[in-house]
Amino acid sequence: MDFRESLKMAVKTLMASKLRSSLTMLGIIIGNASVIAMVGLGEGGQRYINQQLQSLGPNILFIVPGNRETRRLGGLEISRNLVLADAEAIAQQVPSVIDVAAENTTPGLLSFLNRNANASVIGTNPAFITVRNFTIEQGRFISDLDLQRTSAVAVLGNSLAERLFEDQVALGQSLRINNIAFEVVGVLERQGSNLGVNYDDAVIIPITTQASRIVGRTSPYGLEVSFISATARNADSMQTAEFQITNLLRLRHGITRAEEDDFFIQNQDTLLSIADTITGALTLMLAAIASISLLVGGIGIMNIMLVSVRERTQEIGLRKAIGASRNDILTQFLIEAIILSAAGGIIGTMVGVGGIGLLSLLTPFESSASVSVIIVAVGVSGSIGLFFGVIPARQAAKLDPIVALRSI
Repeated sequence: MDFRESLKMAVKTLMASKLRSSLTMLGIIIGNASVIAMVGLGEGGQRYINQQLQSLGPNILFIVPGNRETRRLGGLEISRNLVLADAEAIAQQVPSVIDVAAENTTPGLLSFLNRNANASVIGTNPAFITVRNFTIEQGRFISDLDLQRTSAVAVLGNSLAERLFEDQVALGQSLRINNIAFEVVGVLERQGSNLGVNYDDAVIIPITTQASRIVGRTSPYGLEVSFISATARNADSMQTAEFQITNLLRLRHGITRAEEDDFFIQNQDTLLSIADTITGALTLMLAAIASISLLVGGIGIMNIMLVSVRERTQEIGLRKAIGASRNDILTQFLIEAIILSAAGGIIGTMVGVGGIGLLSLLTPFESSASVSVIIVAVGVSGSIGLFFGVIPARQAAKLDPIVALRSI
């Protein structure tokens, strides 16, 4: 028998039991679809996180209070020793940065007429809008004069403005934050969520006003901030800026050794690298979990093929009696197993690609199925058919024709 004849017989045999063949392929279909969908979801999540980090602003550095090692180990007590004066010193004394923004976030209750909303109240300075690369849709942002006068002015996130004012114009309106009246002077364009804060659902006020009217306290060293963000002049000056900021803050905080640092600096490249490592590991884990379905599908193919060998003992005996060799029997059963797994792989690929399209519609992730993943998934499913089909095929090929014919 040549290969084409074996292929025809294998297809004819499988088509004779369509329901059993379909159920046998089901494990491979589910496995392939799961692998492709999970890898696509992981890659989509990775792209989404990268976009979020890149939207923070170009060449940005984040100065965060607390020792890096303490934060890594999950220390409960994080020092709040960064103050507005530190941000002002960085802006004035570090030549490799062009803009510096201090930011402090507290919860607040906003009210307008009979409408209330819980939102993040962000105290900051005028450089925030340029450092974070945000855009004003209506009105203006807070100014240096607002900081000096501790003015009760507010800039609203887009979604928050719609919730509170609905069809009314927000500019010039008076709203209450924790029962204190503020004038709305601006509305941001839609920004989304960054660093755990949804800026579309937040209100931004001068940090001096936040300290004196909302928080109602200051530290002995000045106005506390959650973190400081700074924009380096260009990508080449990022390391220089980090070095200069570190030296300046150590001098201001009286730190003599690196181990005593009460702050640490994260740059955008480091955050991207960390995000890529985490999402890559998660994608690999998801693919590994989904691959278990492929293993189960392969075992299912082997099980059905073993049953098929037992059911077709007479057929095998007759074929051997009229001259079929061991290789002919072995080839036919291997072809049947490979057809089952490869067909299941192709159908599973189509289901997986469709699942990725559905995930893209239901989630913010721009998921897509890469050609390499599809090729690998189909190749693996075909290999599984070959691997798990060997044992039944060898068992069929080893049958003694005389013993097989006796069962007729």
